[in-house]
Amino acid sequence: MGIQGHDPQRIAASLAHPQTSVECMAMLDLNELSLPKLFSVLTEDGSLDRVLHAAVAEDLAQIGDVTTTSMISHSWEIKAAGVTRQDGIVAGLAAISRTLELFEAHTHLELVAKDGEPCTAGQVLWRMTGQITPILAAERTLLNLVGRLSGIATITKQYVNEIKGTSAVICETRKTTPGMRHLEKYAVRCGGGTLHRLGLYDAVLLKDNHLRHLSPSEFAPTITRAAKYARKNYKLRFVEVEVDTLNQLELVLAIESGLIDIVLLDNMAIEQLKDAVALRDKKAPYILLEASGGVDMSSVRAIAQTGVDRISVGAITHSATCMDVGLDLL
Repeated sequence: MGIQGHDPQRIAASLAHPQTSVECMAMLDLNELSLPKLFSVLTEDGSLDRVLHAAVAEDLAQIGDVTTTSMISHSWEIKAAGVTRQDGIVAGLAAISRTLELFEAHTHLELVAKDGEPCTAGQVLWRMTGQITPILAAERTLLNLVGRLSGIATITKQYVNEIKGTSAVICETRKTTPGMRHLEKYAVRCGGGTLHRLGLYDAVLLKDNHLRHLSPSEFAPTITRAAKYARKNYKLRFVEVEVDTLNQLELVLAIESGLIDIVLLDNMAIEQLKDAVALRDKKAPYILLEASGGVDMSSVRAIAQTGVDRISVGAITHSATCMDVGLDLL
């Protein structure tokens, strides 16, 4: 038996969600959506519920919170507040209501802050009133989600601030926590970042492992065939090609217009990036250039100042430190 009032089968049944059409998702410009709309779109496929379902299972199994139910009356009503212990950017508040619902914490919830807003240490992010047993059962999941997503939003904002005054934007990558991708990409937007492809299904990115076996004479014709095939058969956000030399870049820039949207400049030095921008401006100014590879806080501004349009930074997701958020009983 679960915590009082908990029915694991009912929880599982409530996870049934109509899935968003992948094609419809691919047609949306996620970077133009408001944060509330973006959260709705990214979680319509059940991605949030899958994370929460796992959280319920690993914290409660089919037994429940044995500590709380051993010493506290389930009917005891409390007031509690989510409080940040450090400065940063808030993300993940949009997930609180559904988290409480899945843990069957039927509370009165008041969101004091908003996702994407700056916060300071000691600031109240949300308040809630309800029965203590389900609130304490949901506590760690709430704090894990808000802490993780706020940490991503905070480091993203640091990178965004570092390149202010340039024309570049900060993009994330697929270096995300398994099962958490849509939520972590939402957090990147909360921090002012720009979303890249969601997965392998919504954009073409021809990388070195796709192209390594090609001779120089095969390089452009093979890319052309792949781009035409993909555009004919799939709904795509973009078609992107990775290059690691200026010679390869020149070959891609010579491909007929309308096939390639972005060229990824992999692990190029600053002077190479400058030369790549000059070459692009001369040959195919309609193509965007994205710098990638080993980007960190010490190098990102110099990279942005070369004139590239996008900088992809894996660190904003794979190396983000969780924000310290606590739940205080009032």
